[in-house]
Amino acid sequence: MAKIIMLHSFRGGTGKTNTSANIGALLATSGLRVGVVDVDIQSPGIHALFGIDDKSMGKTLNNFLWGESAIEDAVVDVTASLGDNAEGKFFLIPSSIKASNIARILRDGYNTNLLDEGFKSLQNKLELDALIIDTHPGLNDEILLSMAFANTLGIILRPDQQDYQGTSISVKLAHNLEVADIMLIVNKSPKLFNDEMVKSRVEEAYKGEVAAVLPHSDELMALSSAKLFVMEYPDDPMTATFKKLAVRCMS
Repeated sequence: MAKIIMLHSFRGGTGKTNTSANIGALLATSGLRVGVVDVDIQSPGIHALFGIDDKSMGKTLNNFLWGESAIEDAVVDVTASLGDNAEGKFFLIPSSIKASNIARILRDGYNTNLLDEGFKSLQNKLELDALIIDTHPGLNDEILLSMAFANTLGIILRPDQQDYQGTSISVKLAHNLEVADIMLIVNKSPKLFNDEMVKSRVEEAYKGEVAAVLPHSDELMALSSAKLFVMEYPDDPMTATFKKLAVRCMS
């Protein structure tokens, strides 16, 4: 079975989606078969990193959750985004970006238990080594369900007091759900901050492991979520940190 990696943040704007996509890209580049599911159904966005828009998007996770299609029908092979030297495979399962479908989700909801069924089907049909779940910020039923069967949970936060307070709630819930492997990822850390001090402070606050401290990056911001940072800047120090984080996710 695939390693299920859930990336979550209590607040929005932490860079969770970019982190999910870049970790997935590095794992696939190294030779693994990787799937990324956009479970941020209320405000999906990871598709943009692969040049997918509403006109090119076919079936989505929404169609599966409404019983209209198999989840495999929503799979998009995005391996081409890794360039010519990719040794593995990279698959995306997007959520719909149509306003009417988002409104339907907010109005009518869906059967959250289908997520477990869908994840298992993806692992088997695509023969995945890793399945990354990119979640909605905050807490809701599908997030709690995803936490319950994740092998590794990465909680992303910025060095910000509001993030610190909210993250404590996510950490406590993860412990209550007996998540086996929990790691913290500090993102968008100002370059004037000392990484080791940030790491030490966060580990002390939550009594847990900080797997990485990622700096604020003007280059990543300039990409505007239109491309994968690790592919555009393979020699950047932050790409090296992403690589270490990818290895940690599979450990």
